[in-house]
Amino acid sequence: LSAVPLMPRLHVDPPPFLRSAEARMVGGAAEVRLNLADGADARVLSDEGAAVVTLFPSPTADPRRDRGPQGREDPTPQGGEVRVQAAMSGPAAVLRFPWRAPLGAAVFRRGDGVWIVFDSPAALGLPSLSGLKGPDGRPLVRNARILSGRGYAALRLSVRPDIPVSAQAEGAQWIVTLGSAAAPNQTPDPVNVTVDQSETVGLAATVAGATGVFWLQDPVVGDRVAAVTALPPLKTLVQRRSFVGGALLPTAQGLAVEAVVDGLDVSTSRDVVRIGRRNGLSLASAAQDTHFGAAALGDPQPAAEPAVIDFANWSKVGPDGFNGRYAQLFDKAVREAGEHKAGKVQARMALARFLVGSELNFEAVGVLNLLARTDPGVLATAEFRGLRGAAKVMAGRYKDAIAEFSAPALAVDRSAALWRGYIAVRTGDLAGARQSFAMGRLALGGFSGRWKARLARAAAESELAAGDLRGASQTLDIATAASNGDEDETMANRLVMARVLESGGHVTEALNLYDAVGKARHGAVSAPAALRALQIRVAHNMVTPSQAAPELNTLRFRWRGDATELEVVRTLSRIELQQGRYRDALEVLRSAGKRLADLPAASAIQTDLSQAFRALFLEGRADGMQPIQALGLFYDFRDLTPIGADGDTMVRRLARRLVDVDLLGQAAELLKYQAEKRLDGVARADVATDLATIYLMDHKPEDALGAINASRTTVLPTWLNAQRRLVEARALMALGRTEHALEVLSQDKSPDVIALRAEAAWAGRDWARAAAAYDGLLGTRWKSPGALTPEEEGRLMRAGVAYSLAGDDAALTRLRSRYARLADGAKAREMLRVALSGMAAGDASPAAYGRAVAEVDSFAGWVATMKKKFLEKTDAQLARQGPAVRSDAVGGTPRRG
Repeated sequence: LSAVPLMPRLHVDPPPFLRSAEARMVGGAAEVRLNLADGADARVLSDEGAAVVTLFPSPTADPRRDRGPQGREDPTPQGGEVRVQAAMSGPAAVLRFPWRAPLGAAVFRRGDGVWIVFDSPAALGLPSLSGLKGPDGRPLVRNARILSGRGYAALRLSVRPDIPVSAQAEGAQWIVTLGSAAAPNQTPDPVNVTVDQSETVGLAATVAGATGVFWLQDPVVGDRVAAVTALPPLKTLVQRRSFVGGALLPTAQGLAVEAVVDGLDVSTSRDVVRIGRRNGLSLASAAQDTHFGAAALGDPQPAAEPAVIDFANWSKVGPDGFNGRYAQLFDKAVREAGEHKAGKVQARMALARFLVGSELNFEAVGVLNLLARTDPGVLATAEFRGLRGAAKVMAGRYKDAIAEFSAPALAVDRSAALWRGYIAVRTGDLAGARQSFAMGRLALGGFSGRWKARLARAAAESELAAGDLRGASQTLDIATAASNGDEDETMANRLVMARVLESGGHVTEALNLYDAVGKARHGAVSAPAALRALQIRVAHNMVTPSQAAPELNTLRFRWRGDATELEVVRTLSRIELQQGRYRDALEVLRSAGKRLADLPAASAIQTDLSQAFRALFLEGRADGMQPIQALGLFYDFRDLTPIGADGDTMVRRLARRLVDVDLLGQAAELLKYQAEKRLDGVARADVATDLATIYLMDHKPEDALGAINASRTTVLPTWLNAQRRLVEARALMALGRTEHALEVLSQDKSPDVIALRAEAAWAGRDWARAAAAYDGLLGTRWKSPGALTPEEEGRLMRAGVAYSLAGDDAALTRLRSRYARLADGAKAREMLRVALSGMAAGDASPAAYGRAVAEVDSFAGWVATMKKKFLEKTDAQLARQGPAVRSDAVGGTPRRG
């Protein structure tokens, strides 16, 4: 509903069993509260979209049974609502619940949730809590939920874990304080917990004035908690008490029982709260007495299945302690080894079982390895293979362990299948793990303690990866029951539960659980939880990538050595790439990939590294860097350059940028490495030609000739052959070998070759041929309007000087008459005037004419022209080398597809 429904009839003439009714808007939706009379119950049905509420007498004789003393005054205020008062008292927030008469309450914390439960179903009127802020200005309460059920009303506050919680009662008023507060005016009574063996093994807690047991559904975690309310004065439980079926939570008032198994029963009998199951609970404190003599213990015997570890029996030490038990088994093993009887290995296997049961895994592997060397026959037995494989798994040596469990003796063994599944999860093969766990599920009951929890949790992870959320949740219940209150195992279970919640779309609940697990003491659990929480916040724009980067960098050094570090590195590198910190991104990827190369996720790191390098130098993301910085980055990570067309394109892109800013030596080094180390055939000849051109522009004709000669091959394209001849000829001319240069170009009639021949004639002081050649290159340029280019100015100047030196005054006069107008508008008009006037005309002194001849140096113009052509050629090649370019073999010639 989007509006408050009108209910005048319920107010004026309420039906039987209804005490009062109220409607209000909560969070954008309408909420209707029906307060039932004592002895009444209700049923809610849905009929074609309408909610139908049926009120009827409760089938039980007294709904307030197990509430302690009878005949208490109804604590519900007039109007049926308790108006909660909230205010700051110094650094603490104080919540007051003004009931009409004293009643029972329970106050406890679970994760970031503070629960306040009352044994009356009255409505709670909650004011705004946004003004409750700590000394640091941060809100003390993130959000609040009001929950109600049969016989109770509850309030769940999401409070930061570092905020202490306390409670006290003043008459009919309960007061809950969030934050540091003055000590209560009365010392709380501690809740005493003992083992109850009156009927079946269970727990008994003394809670004076207990008024009821109320089962609450935790909206964040999704499991159940039993709250035991009690009358004042305060009853508190300071420390968490765990047992196989659940745990007693620390409380500020009353008692709270966290259930992790089905069928857990919590009931009150006057001042005693009993906790148990039909067949009894498994309690650490109810374990049988183990004060036996060393001889009474005997040797640890094999388990029912070869790969099952009987931790409870194998690790028993007796009254002499660990050292005495170890010495006894060690002496037997030494005597047996000294007998050298084939097949007699019982004592040494017993020692190995004791070590494995005590989780001294490396020591156990050493004993078993020595046994295999002296009695090789044990290698064919299932128990030896299973025992050594389990010890190696527990020691984290997964590669060695899989070889043990792959032995023929364990091929169809169910317990070995469990270990294979666990190894698969730890090494990233979640699909294969599920098959192994399905095969070994029946063997899981043979385990106990934390390794049962770990195996079950790994099975839940494999089911989660397959999308079986229900199966993962059920298997996780087994892991929770087996954890037996172990804090590290409990946190690891909650980490997987958070993933289940996230996969089911409950992102907020998952995030809260990730935050709680992120504070665990064990980094192997807290680090992935903190990482996933941060990833969720970035994905949902709760924090910016720039805010997340420092936290990721801290997390990277906080926990190292497993797949979590690799995932932190991948997340951090993506953010750094987005923010333009390319070197940092590549370095962090490379460092993690090298150190953790054996992990399955390392291949993903290498893929990220290669893709980042390609994005920088193939897709143009490094174009925003200074060329010299881009070059340094390329050199530092040059081993990532792919073979073939893509690598060629990377180098060409970078070389083009370097040539564009006249970093010719650096560009030449790039192309030289590419030509000598990574290419062959046509591709190598093409790159070598560009390399020779750059050498010529850098005044290194010898290196240019070397590049051409080293890349000679047959069947080159015509265009490439012509370009190579031109570069070779110019290099020969620069070395003074003009005749050889003209011989190389003897069959070529292209304009570039004609220009080169003109330069050769000029260098050989053949003025008539040089003049005719330069005049021919100008052609009919004098007929075209527009200013002369620098190259045309040089040719005109050379033509004039050559005609003058050849004594051809008629040709010089003709040239002057045609180009006088264009020469007047040229940049070098003074030099052109001298060159076109000629020595014979007497318009210029010999000194001025000599300067004009000296100024006629075509090399600078050629460099500018070749630079322009090189850039244009490279741009054209890069445009062609797109997805259509492929390399059919490593190191082979790229071919156009």
